[in-house]
Amino acid sequence: MKKFKCLLLAAAAACALAGPAAAQDTNALKTQIGVFEARTGTVIVKGIGPVGSIQLGEAQLSVGCKQSKDINTGEKIYGLVIELEGAQITPEGALVDDSEISSLLEAAGYLARATSGITALDGFEATYTTKAGLQVVAECVRKDGGVATYLRLGDYPRIALSPAQMTQFYNLIQEGRKDVNVLKLAK
Repeated sequence: MKKFKCLLLAAAAACALAGPAAAQDTNALKTQIGVFEARTGTVIVKGIGPVGSIQLGEAQLSVGCKQSKDINTGEKIYGLVIELEGAQITPEGALVDDSEISSLLEAAGYLARATSGITALDGFEATYTTKAGLQVVAECVRKDGGVATYLRLGDYPRIALSPAQMTQFYNLIQEGRKDVNVLKLAK
């Protein structure tokens, strides 16, 4: 009986230690900007400049240019911040590293032009996901149907984008990339 109690206590201790470790893994930062901004023991200056926004019914999707700087080392890191806000919406956002802006731009352009002919099957879903979980989606449910495009930020439900809104989103990302490049040259 004493041996059983010892095993039970050891198992409980192992579970107590394993719980926080698992929680840390699920909260791991996925972008270079996020990791950079989470540094401790230094002052991090996080600069954000608006690029533009798209009105989506009662919500607004904003794209901003981002520069973060460690004042101790002078190191800077760049990217975009994409945020969804609205009166009835909990604000949601995603960081996009400088290194993934070009691939996001390529993907958004491809998905905006997607037709039902990209597969021989009746329907498809094509998705691009950034490190922070921003998703750009094109979907077709029937071969003779149209292609719908969506954005998804975090756990927020997909947001339908009209073709004009998808073009606006693409243009905002393109403008954001230009702004980041100007910032990097101004070092």
